[in-house]
Amino acid sequence: MKPTEFSRRDLLKKGGLSLFSLALMPNDIWSANVKKAQKSNRSFLYNSSSTFNEFTPPILHEIEDNLIILRANENPYGPPPEAAKAFQEKVFSGNRYAWKTLKELEAKIVKNEGVTPDQILMGPGSSDLLEKIAMVFFNEGGNVVSADPSYMSLIIVAKSVGGEWKSYKLLDDSQHDLDAMEAGIDENTKLVYICNPNNPTGSITDAKKLKAFCRRVSKKVPVFVDEAYIELSKNGLKDSMNTLVAEGENVIVARTFSKIHGMAGLRIGYVIGKKETLDRINKITRGGMGITGPTIAAASASIDNEAFLVDCKAKITEARNYTLKYLKSKNFSYLPSETNFIIFEIPMDGELFLEKMYDKKVAVRAFKFWDKNWCRVSIGTLDEMAVFTNAISEIFA
Repeated sequence: MKPTEFSRRDLLKKGGLSLFSLALMPNDIWSANVKKAQKSNRSFLYNSSSTFNEFTPPILHEIEDNLIILRANENPYGPPPEAAKAFQEKVFSGNRYAWKTLKELEAKIVKNEGVTPDQILMGPGSSDLLEKIAMVFFNEGGNVVSADPSYMSLIIVAKSVGGEWKSYKLLDDSQHDLDAMEAGIDENTKLVYICNPNNPTGSITDAKKLKAFCRRVSKKVPVFVDEAYIELSKNGLKDSMNTLVAEGENVIVARTFSKIHGMAGLRIGYVIGKKETLDRINKITRGGMGITGPTIAAASASIDNEAFLVDCKAKITEARNYTLKYLKSKNFSYLPSETNFIIFEIPMDGELFLEKMYDKKVAVRAFKFWDKNWCRVSIGTLDEMAVFTNAISEIFA
């Protein structure tokens, strides 16, 4: 058997993953870690020596009355009404596979991204594809180079199947330290992962510098650019690295319908990249099989509704600016954000902070990195952000 010709079962054995853990994507993985940490009375979610970790929240009741959920970076205004209608109508043909509808959606994406049909791979959310790529790339070891902090989904799976994480602290202006990351690439590097805009910091790296970096580095090792939040950034898709894929560079770009499209619960996303790279993923999975027909129909309708997406971005930007103005007035130190969330320093233990916030019926996230405690708050409606700011004022009175 050639190194790349391994089965899904072989991969599970090599990496120590279980079918159960594969089924936990990706919020379920977070929820499972929360429950485990709560049961063990751990302050942090992960048993890790890393300088980056997350504080354990006190409860996990999504349906609790009056609990405002500002922890998952969801769009409070989506999905578009047209997408919801398309979803409902497609339910009645749920007895049939949705391959035709999927091909129609892919054709729209191919046109928008400027790539060819064999350069796209669909999946139930971009995190699902991040994790599958991690399984394929790191099943025989190697390291992934990324920022610190960054979105951990790909990194956690890479480590679980035998890979290592080489992390590089963000620059003082919260951009990726591209020079240090490039210098850190060695003979064992299998992938460079860049989340841009970055999660959990919300910051964005200069597109011109990033594009030059991708051109150079992708000649040595594949570069994965996770653009889950790019539509929410100031320049939007103008800053995308998708043109590099069209030019044939060894770059992978991930996109999701969970954020600007407001379809986090419907689960759909995609990656674009070189055919040879995507073929490696297709050896162990059929990404389209994990997406329901109604979800595909909803995504197709959402792509066609540019006006709704523009309106969402405007509302989210307004609520973000309101929150930033409040934080500045209260002298909180925050990182620059071009996303639908903000992260800021909190002068309090993160675990205690979460207890106080949940007591006030506001669910946020708290992290520990750079020897500081941080709150990451998702941007909800203006009314929800007013509740959040009131809660902060009372906690830090």
